[in-house]
Amino acid sequence: MGIFTRNDKKVLQEFIIKSEHNYHDIEKEIDEFLVDLQSEYEENSSVVNEFNELVNELREKLPPTDTKRLLDFSNRLLRVRRCARKGVEALRELSRDQHKLTKEIHRDYDEYLHLR
Repeated sequence: MGIFTRNDKKVLQEFIIKSEHNYHDIEKEIDEFLVDLQSEYEENSSVVNEFNELVNELREKLPPTDTKRLLDFSNRLLRVRRCARKGVEALRELSRDQHKLTKEIHRDYDEYLHLR
């Protein structure tokens, strides 16, 4: 005799279908965010280098206080770029982890519940 009744199995199958649908929706959304974030990062990654070139050109023409302000601003831009890179990497890891989790849960359903 099985652990689950016919009605229990039906409820579990519906739960499995609904949860798999939700996991795939989340995967799709994370992947879309990752693609958007990566493309935005790649488009704007050269801005800091261009700004640093401009700062180097203006260094000789500006008074020391303005040069210092520009260099400080340049350093803050470098931190923003590092933060953006970390954001892309974190979202990539989240996407990978979500894919793994979805596969593991699918295997668990198949292995332990024998409903398919």
